[in-house]
Amino acid sequence: MNSMIDRRRLLGWAALMPVAGLAACVGGPTGYSVEEGVRRLLTLSTRRAFARLLQPNGFYDEQLARIAPPQGAGNGIAGGRMSRLIDTFMRSDAVRRRVALALNAAAGEAAERAAPIVLDGVRSLSPADAVRVLRGGPEAATGLLRERVGGQVVETMVPELSGLLRNDLVGAMSAAVAEETGIDYLELGRTVANQAADGIFRVIGREEAAIRADPAATRDPVLIALLGPGRSR
Repeated sequence: MNSMIDRRRLLGWAALMPVAGLAACVGGPTGYSVEEGVRRLLTLSTRRAFARLLQPNGFYDEQLARIAPPQGAGNGIAGGRMSRLIDTFMRSDAVRRRVALALNAAAGEAAERAAPIVLDGVRSLSPADAVRVLRGGPEAATGLLRERVGGQVVETMVPELSGLLRNDLVGAMSAAVAEETGIDYLELGRTVANQAADGIFRVIGREEAAIRADPAATRDPVLIALLGPGRSR
């Protein structure tokens, strides 16, 4: 099982590897369009965000992305006795932590599938998009990216999350819960996928804001020219 996860994690990192060489390919800001500069801004922001979130316990350790355990009653994922059972077990801090770790670990695995979708969204930005977000707020580019691909990110993660949670969540709660059949894992997967997507874009947005605030720290001449003190408006 661990070797399978390791192979999948390597594949996820492979999707991000072309990003790492961006700065090394730059000969200078001359000749680079605003469109290319904004793409580089978002690509670097995305790479940094996923580098954090795909670490072991990445979602759990990241305050902006941590998945909260669901409450049983009225949450739409369970009914009747199952809801009462979830509420009972969630009163234990130890159980809540085990459930939270299981949810966040599943989110991390599913997020690997989302990385290529987010990067494809970055590549699809038009010149008009680039100019608009460059003149926007500190997370404007992330906001546009989320608008374009946020739904795809959720839908991509739902099937895998549903399967992972079916295997992992009930074990984290207790053997008694494992014997029940009242959890709607597809609905639970969608709930977690929405939370995970929210977290992904919040972290990308934070990274975008940090790069805008200090482009010199990237050592990328294109970003420095685009975002630095001497930039044109």
